[in-house]
Amino acid sequence: MLKSSNMQSAMASNRFILGIVAFGISFGLSLALTWNFGKSLIIGLITLIVTYSALFVEQQQRNHEMLARRDSLHRRIRELEGLKSRMLAEINQLEAHHALLYQESNKFQNQVVERRNQRDILNRELSSFIIEKKQLESQINYLQDEISTLESTKTEINKSFSNLNAEKRRLELNYNVSKAEINQLQTQISQLQQQKQELESNLVLLGRLKPQLEEKLYQMRVKIHELETEEKRLSQILIDGKNETENVESNLNSLRTQVAEHETQLHHLQEQVVLLQDERDNLQSQVWELLQQTEVLHHDNLLEQGQEEEVDLFPFAEIIEPVENNNSSSEIVEIIPEEWVKFIEKLPAHEIQVLKAIIEQENPYTAIKKIAEDNITMPNLLIDSINERANDTLGELIIDPSLDVPQIYAEHQSNVKRAIAVHQDMMARLTSSN
Repeated sequence: MLKSSNMQSAMASNRFILGIVAFGISFGLSLALTWNFGKSLIIGLITLIVTYSALFVEQQQRNHEMLARRDSLHRRIRELEGLKSRMLAEINQLEAHHALLYQESNKFQNQVVERRNQRDILNRELSSFIIEKKQLESQINYLQDEISTLESTKTEINKSFSNLNAEKRRLELNYNVSKAEINQLQTQISQLQQQKQELESNLVLLGRLKPQLEEKLYQMRVKIHELETEEKRLSQILIDGKNETENVESNLNSLRTQVAEHETQLHHLQEQVVLLQDERDNLQSQVWELLQQTEVLHHDNLLEQGQEEEVDLFPFAEIIEPVENNNSSSEIVEIIPEEWVKFIEKLPAHEIQVLKAIIEQENPYTAIKKIAEDNITMPNLLIDSINERANDTLGELIIDPSLDVPQIYAEHQSNVKRAIAVHQDMMARLTSSN
């Protein structure tokens, strides 16, 4: 501020001096030229005014220039201040970078020291490695000798390997054969397990039947004793029976002649029945014709007559049915021998069911087992009972006991079927008669 005030006072004094000088020069020149004091004074004043106006204009221009320079200087100052701040930031960064570089240089120096130490260590290790290299070379020579020996052994191993391959193929063949045998054994084992289960179930049944069988065994022993006594008695009776059989044979011959006569009579009766059926059909047709003719005139009377005639017609059917049934049953009885009829009559109902199951089913074991369980016995006991009755009546067995699945001998199958048919026919007649 002091400096600016000094500058302004100096400028004012300079302007005053300049005005006086300009006034003096113009007044002196005009006075020297015109020698008119008043006119020279006016010219001097005009010169003074012009001088001061020129100074004023020049001062204004200088002020404008100063303002422009001041603005530019302010901008420059701001730019320099920004540059200064940036420079300060860069200086700080450079200082930080310098610190980092200093730290890194210290690290590098430490690393150089470590590397030198490592170099010394490596030199020592290298010397030891050279020594080891010489040792390894000696070992390599030794190993090469061993490799040559191993190659010789390798050829021998290859030969043994080929032998082993041949042995392997032979063992594979044996393995396949043994595998097939194992599969067969497994199937046999499964069958044996099934048989085991069946035997276990049979054992359970035997456990249940044991007290009953013991009681039956005691009864059988008593019966055997009785049969032994009866055998002696029957041996005597057989002697008498032989004599009687001769008489029976003669009677049988006479009976056969009578049966033949009865057959002829039955044949005649059948022919008569056929004729009666034809006559019945004719009578029915005639009755219906008469009914149609007389229906218009005497409807009520004809209905009564028609009922009487129908009652007369039905007895023919009642007569024919028993005759046909008798014919069918007599034909079956004629085909079956007498001992088979006696045999089927001795069998109980559940044993007849067993025979029927064996005849009709391919695998009757399940049906026989169910029948045995229903009657609290075993399948084998049922079959043995049937064979015993057949042996007593027919003199031979009818069921093969050696097979797992029960089967009737081929020569007895037809007679068994006929005997079962006779039994069913007899049961049907009994139920119808009841």
